[in-house]
Amino acid sequence: MVLIWLIGILLLGGILAWLTARWSPQLPRWISLVAIAIDLVLAACIWASRASSTTKLWLAEVDWNWVPSFGIHFHLAVDGLSLLMLLLTCFLGIMAVLASWTEIREQIGFFHFNLLWVLAGIVGVFLAVDLFLFYFAWELMLIPMYFLIVIWGHERRVYAAVKFFLFTQCSGLLMLIAILALYFIHHQATGVYTFEYSKLLGTQLGSSAELWIMLGFFVAFAVKLPVVPLHTWLPDAHTEAPTAGSVILAGLLLKTGAYGLLRFVIPLFPHAAHEFTPVALVLAVIGIIYGAVMAFSQTDLKRLVAYTSVSHLGFVLLGIFSWNQLALQGAIMTMICHGLSTGGLFILVGGLQERIHTRDLGKMGGLWTVAPRLSGAALFFSLASLGLPGLGDFVGEFLVLLGSYRISIPITVVASLGVLASTFYALRMVQRAFQGPNTQSWKFFDLTPREGLMMATMIVALLWLGFYPQPVFNTFGPALNNLQHAAQMPAAALRR
Repeated sequence: MVLIWLIGILLLGGILAWLTARWSPQLPRWISLVAIAIDLVLAACIWASRASSTTKLWLAEVDWNWVPSFGIHFHLAVDGLSLLMLLLTCFLGIMAVLASWTEIREQIGFFHFNLLWVLAGIVGVFLAVDLFLFYFAWELMLIPMYFLIVIWGHERRVYAAVKFFLFTQCSGLLMLIAILALYFIHHQATGVYTFEYSKLLGTQLGSSAELWIMLGFFVAFAVKLPVVPLHTWLPDAHTEAPTAGSVILAGLLLKTGAYGLLRFVIPLFPHAAHEFTPVALVLAVIGIIYGAVMAFSQTDLKRLVAYTSVSHLGFVLLGIFSWNQLALQGAIMTMICHGLSTGGLFILVGGLQERIHTRDLGKMGGLWTVAPRLSGAALFFSLASLGLPGLGDFVGEFLVLLGSYRISIPITVVASLGVLASTFYALRMVQRAFQGPNTQSWKFFDLTPREGLMMATMIVALLWLGFYPQPVFNTFGPALNNLQHAAQMPAAALRR
């Protein structure tokens, strides 16, 4: 029942936060904080009690017949991979609530309703192992995030929200068609209608059918990841979203795309994924280089951070389609650490915009003398973003490059240039925003105790992942072995 509570608490908390806003603007904030904190405790309890188990496929599971006549189950399950994503969801959810504590002043109850419901959808994506339920949770994420952008966003919020909706909805429909195609083909082969992930694994498909169905899944996940050229919604959505929305977008929604590739695309369609691997690797390095170059050219601080996500998630795509132990370890570490480092940067940029009412780098400069603690935190997260050794991002990207080296040396050489390029955009951001003379005579307050606590927590997490990532490796290790076994696609088969 704990898996049901993980979703139910967020759904009920969202409704309660909306209803209580009429009595006090503080109640929705505290209700949201408590609801997500309870989920974090429940997820931590699963980790503490069961994460070391290697004898079971799932650490916890609930499976009920939902619509038996169509083979639809309410089937939730958690393994080491989904558990880490669940912990990241709860952690960044708390950060999002705290980041919006003073920023959101209108329709506070409805804001927290949407925030908790998008988190519930994300948790459902990470827990669902019935493809119909997975698609239901996938779509549940869309509407609340649309409202977060269109109601509480910035100047061009309507344009950004509609663009986000169209990209994700159209790609989601492609995935639905692919799910139904797999559903009917499996019935033709076995006589059984089912959306069960474990039963659909190994479904006999013709090479052409497998490729087209795989592409339906891949496009949906590539839009969320995002993969160039399907990324164009992301800079607009990140730039116009409120701070909490940017944290959820960068830290969590993008990870659902990577999770879908890991959980569904390669295990369900190993042969098609094998054939598609050269294309995926090229798309990955294009994203790495393109995202870094675009980040360097931005003058809008929030848009700059948004483009860094395109570059970092390129490493995730590279690691996934390299499909060996080192590369997969690196991909998952990059997913986790990118959520922390980029989430921290968006919180700082949001706090800075709340103080000086601009994101234009040309109007900044000399902020270190005004707010040294805020500037120091920005420097730390910028160094994390460029992959400084000792921080978690370095571990992830280094392992991805080690793993991809076994698959393609030229691809790895080009991808490593992205690490070099990240140095330029990260240091340029710090130099232009925080160093130099204070030409605008900015005066504002430094980090508040609430903001300082958030930054300190995220900094400690990145340092821990950088210096001692072994507990994380131990947690998702059995899950990765199971995925590789299900895909039956050893790294040797991919070597060129």
